[in-house]
Amino acid sequence: MGSPNGGQLGPYRLLSQLGAGGFGEVHLALDTEGRTVAVKVLHPHVAADSLALTRLAREVETMRRVRGPHIAEVLDASLSGQYPYIVTRYVQGRPLSSVLASHGPIQGEDLLRLARGLAEALESIHRAGVVHRDLKPANVILADHEPFVIDFGIACAQDAASVTASGAVVGTPGYLSPEVLEGAEAGPEADVFAWAATLAFAASGRQPYGSGPPAAVAYRVVHHEPDLSGVPDWLAPLLRECLQDDPGCRPVAAELVARLDSIAPSVAAAAPPVPSPPVPLPAAPVRHDRGPDRRDGRPPHRHHEGHVRDRDAVPTAISGEATREWKPRRVHNRLRSVEEARARHRERLRRRWVIGAGVFAGLVAAASSQYLPEVSLLILVLYGLGVLIDAGFGLLAKSRTRVLVDLAGGAGVVALWAVLSSVFSPLTLLLAVGGVLFLLTIIALAS
Repeated sequence: MGSPNGGQLGPYRLLSQLGAGGFGEVHLALDTEGRTVAVKVLHPHVAADSLALTRLAREVETMRRVRGPHIAEVLDASLSGQYPYIVTRYVQGRPLSSVLASHGPIQGEDLLRLARGLAEALESIHRAGVVHRDLKPANVILADHEPFVIDFGIACAQDAASVTASGAVVGTPGYLSPEVLEGAEAGPEADVFAWAATLAFAASGRQPYGSGPPAAVAYRVVHHEPDLSGVPDWLAPLLRECLQDDPGCRPVAAELVARLDSIAPSVAAAAPPVPSPPVPLPAAPVRHDRGPDRRDGRPPHRHHEGHVRDRDAVPTAISGEATREWKPRRVHNRLRSVEEARARHRERLRRRWVIGAGVFAGLVAAASSQYLPEVSLLILVLYGLGVLIDAGFGLLAKSRTRVLVDLAGGAGVVALWAVLSSVFSPLTLLLAVGGVLFLLTIIALAS
């Protein structure tokens, strides 16, 4: 699906597509005040389901109440019209899955910061009566070493029915809890299970339930114990509690925060003198996401400005290991360079046609000069008129190169006609015409 309405969707100007998931496409956009946001445009099969949209509207109203320092909040939504959409804040950073792939497991205080940030995010989500339902490394963005939970595309309010098909399991095997895999409704306990699975992967670099076909991973989640080898001793017992089969035995998010706070001093004392940060700092600070600490000790004020991400979207602003803040000027420059490349390509094709058509006209005129001199003259005149008209357009466009190519082509055809008609027989020239016609066909297909 392309950009709706030529790039304008409601009050938002769509700039480029960030990615796509099973629920919709995510576009980088500007709001009416020029702030960068991301707009998730629902897929047609979701937009066409009026019952699903009605249920989703109730969920979105609940999701808009979710606020927290580690949340990519829902800012706006419009679920009517041809292109229903949801707007959320975009966190400028890298997915946890990408960081782990390039830098390996996270350790020490960085791991504690990740665990505590995600636990605080779940506490904020559950306090608003929402279940995320798909917490996993791809849905965690690291920005300036701080984690942010993204994508509420399949989150559902605890008192609302799911917008998915009846009986469908929505989520990622290995991070879905056993009760959800067995058909039960996802509750806050399912998010706690996913939190632990995400932390186990971040700490060890291995999936706690292994990899392979989704059905095999789901079977191990239900019937096997998680593999927590490689997880540090201060974190492994807590993760094991959260990965229990019985959801009632798992701690709640607020308890996770409290227990991690109690662990923090021992983790800090055991940290190496010069830790190697696994997450590269962005080349530019994250605008609207995190400000400097206030002098009164309170957390920085959170603005509802910024960016959004889809759970399957791949960041387009990553260069090497660091990300940079998106600026409209860069997008415009990129678009301008694309237009220039297309213009150069069109000019190359035009020159090829001028030269190729000239050779073809010269050959045909030379082949027919002995028996059909009127036809020969007509071909030369028609080609000459064609290049003169094209040269006139070149003058209007102030393209000296175009004019020179056209004039050289006209003179070259006359010279080619004079030489070929005096040297080669008509039969030889007709064979050459067939070869040139074949080459022109190849050029046309390549164009």
